[in-house]
Amino acid sequence: MVKRLRAPDGCPWDREQTHESLRQYLLEETYEVLEAVDGGDDEKLKEELGDLLLQVAMHAEIAEQEGRFSAADVSEQAAVKMVSRHPHVFGTDEVADAEEVLKNWEERKGREAHAAGRTEETPLDRVPPTLPALAWTLGLQKRAARVGFDFDDARAAAGAVAEEAGELAAAGSAPEAFAEIGDLLFAVVNLARKLKVNPEDALRVSGQRFMERYKVMDRRLREQGRSYREMSAGELEEAWEATSPV
Repeated sequence: MVKRLRAPDGCPWDREQTHESLRQYLLEETYEVLEAVDGGDDEKLKEELGDLLLQVAMHAEIAEQEGRFSAADVSEQAAVKMVSRHPHVFGTDEVADAEEVLKNWEERKGREAHAAGRTEETPLDRVPPTLPALAWTLGLQKRAARVGFDFDDARAAAGAVAEEAGELAAAGSAPEAFAEIGDLLFAVVNLARKLKVNPEDALRVSGQRFMERYKVMDRRLREQGRSYREMSAGELEEAWEATSPV
């Protein structure tokens, strides 16, 4: 289908696309897949996965037209990679649990990087810097943990959160506050990871709760003819608390 779209007599828009011009659409389709996953809607997920697959096909077709590689090459390389990275499935290695799988995978990636001449590469260098800050930070922490650089437990991670919160409260300037907020967020992500909570998902759910409660409060205040700017801090808190689930 993609070949037909990009053929000389195909779609003018599709023929004009490049890897660079498709970046925004790849991101959009990825986020729409995640939205479908969060919504638990199988029909929507099926549709969005198809849209994401179309993006992969478009990139592969562009590369093939330029004589670089084909969709078949992409598929074959993925299969080879999966076999090499799962010796406990396709070979004779044995693992105790999923955590050991990840540790072995990280060690294998390190050997591959060294063999390819990337002797200065660390596990953290393998986390895409183009990820959103929250996902990038979580990725950094996970990679560091796989090679043994980690808190002993969630209690220790919680202690770091408390410490960073104290340093933020004591910040005496805007630059200090900027740095300490970053450190606090980093510590919170670490705590979430130790508790096996995805911070992105947790923050999104929290944001959704806030939005739902705000809408209820906003509707009530409008029905009463009241304005936020005319209300005291105590009245605003009372209005907010009135939306709290029983």
